[in-house]
Amino acid sequence: MDVVFSLDEIDAVATNALAAIGNRRVLAFHGEMGAGKTTFIHALCEVLMVKDAVSSPTFSIINQYEMQEGGTVFHMDLYRLKDEEEAIAAGVEDALYSGDFCLVEWPEKAPRLFPENTAHCFLEPAADNKRKLTINL
Repeated sequence: MDVVFSLDEIDAVATNALAAIGNRRVLAFHGEMGAGKTTFIHALCEVLMVKDAVSSPTFSIINQYEMQEGGTVFHMDLYRLKDEEEAIAAGVEDALYSGDFCLVEWPEKAPRLFPENTAHCFLEPAADNKRKLTINL
């Protein structure tokens, strides 16, 4: 999946992204600081009907949200972690293999922890204040 979108199109793109990943539950978000990772994850949580307030887990590392229809979404930000050992200690590996949705920012901090069927999502700025999303399955 490759799409360029504006902020007013983000909900439709999030819906299409969830359809594109099929039964995968782990989405790894790659992109520079300010690329829109947290904003896109917020839109995904809206589509997943998360009933909790969605916020950046930069300091907590892992935020856990409940969906209206039941189920859990883990939102992780690995930016502050030094290595995979620290990620394991924080509970990242347990969440990744829980079977629940895991939306992970900065996955390059612990690349070997991710399941084989992870959907890798790349966000980058595009012209006219838009973003480009590429999903590799």
